[in-house]
Amino acid sequence: MFKDYLLQNWPLILVLLAFLISLITTVFMDKKTIIGMYFLIGAIFLLSIVVFVEFYFVNDVKYRILRTVLMAIRYSATPLIISQIIMTLVKRMRWFIFLPALTLVVINFVSIFTGIVFSINKENTLVRGPLWLLPYISVGVYAVFLIYILIKRSNKRPMEIIPIIYLVFSLGSGLVLPFIFHDSYSQIFCVTIAIALFAYYEFSVLQLTKKDSLTGLLNRHAYFADISNDSKNITGLISIDMNGLKQINDTVGHAAGDEALVTLALCFSRPLSNKQSGYRIGGDEFIIVCRRTSEESIMKIIEKIRKSVSETEYTCAIGYSLNTDGSKSVDDLIKESDRMMYLEKEKYYRQSGIERRKKAINN
Repeated sequence: MFKDYLLQNWPLILVLLAFLISLITTVFMDKKTIIGMYFLIGAIFLLSIVVFVEFYFVNDVKYRILRTVLMAIRYSATPLIISQIIMTLVKRMRWFIFLPALTLVVINFVSIFTGIVFSINKENTLVRGPLWLLPYISVGVYAVFLIYILIKRSNKRPMEIIPIIYLVFSLGSGLVLPFIFHDSYSQIFCVTIAIALFAYYEFSVLQLTKKDSLTGLLNRHAYFADISNDSKNITGLISIDMNGLKQINDTVGHAAGDEALVTLALCFSRPLSNKQSGYRIGGDEFIIVCRRTSEESIMKIIEKIRKSVSETEYTCAIGYSLNTDGSKSVDDLIKESDRMMYLEKEKYYRQSGIERRKKAINN
């Protein structure tokens, strides 16, 4: 039996080992994400054992009850794994993302006695119940939600969208292929999910060399590389600086300061399309580079950012510069947007009466 498991699942074991080694040696991802990945590796490995044992006894009638229990576990594991993927990949996701999956776990185990989702008859064959589509629907809803969140929180750039498309294809195959290959697909489900996750993880690690690990925005190195390429397409810059980060760090702690930066980064990234890119270029300094974007669109982005920030407990100073006629250099745009932003920041601190270290305003 052990030999049969190894022969059937050796590709999966190799992928999971490679995944594990990559996680142990990575220096890019935060601890929460890495721990979440460890849980996923363990869950996929255990599920592969469950699937193997279930199909190993498929022709033995005396193991009918065991098969029923294992099938309940298999039907329950898939939405739990997808919800764990969401929890791992999406920052600031809350625990209640597991509630629909846990509800399905209860329904699947009730089905052992009632057959409302599935049952195994006396001939040891599967009988579908009235709710047999529920596990597939729940996985589909989870997958759509995951893709929606990943796209919404991305920088809308090809280097982020392409891995998401790959993940869509991989998860989509898990919804379509069971109806084509029926129970046979269950035996390759684990390796499909493992390869999809490992490939997406490798894509993410490559992206992290250009991304800020805390906020998910592009980093300072990506900013300087990007503004030096196709600078003629840059039609505007938006400079943003958070107010009061030092005070938060000193009074509440750096964890609260990090939470503030993550919250504001979401406010800055939501209004952006694939023509705009958001960067974190310093501790509390951000900039948005707008390419082939009209003045009206740039002003709408600023308006949306101000509205989104006003719904939080934080504030920020915003400056902008326009180059719709192509007459200004990138350096001129930076100086102009920074000057406006610093003036707004000085006004904020003057009105609030908070002491701060002054930054030089470019003349």
